[in-house]
Amino acid sequence: MNTQILLRSGAVAGIALLVQTAELKVPDLAKLPPAAAKKGVTYTKDIKPLFEKSCFGCHGPEKQKGDLRVDSLEALLKGGEHGKVVVPGKVDKSPLLWAVARLDEDTAMPPEGKADPLTKEQVALVRAWIEQGAK
Repeated sequence: MNTQILLRSGAVAGIALLVQTAELKVPDLAKLPPAAAKKGVTYTKDIKPLFEKSCFGCHGPEKQKGDLRVDSLEALLKGGEHGKVVVPGKVDKSPLLWAVARLDEDTAMPPEGKADPLTKEQVALVRAWIEQGAK
């Protein structure tokens, strides 16, 4: 697909498709903290409480920036306007983890001044949750 043609034609849907299918720019995953040792990590019990404090303001029931909601497991696994943000079992395909780990300042979540970022221990728990199948 030619990006110039899409831009000239104003094909917003085509641009969104390009963004979704483009190769993900995977940051240096060696900078991620190791997964937490906790077993049986679940969204409801372990992850949702973290996201309530740091993420719901922009990605919750009242507001969904980028069409992304993180206030339910189903919505989170569905993803947003740029596709899936969590792929169960695959940290290298889960940009939500990279964002909350703040591996790249351009995509760091939450944005500076919006909410408290997750701690290294909380990021390790999110990583464990993804590695354990994001249930």
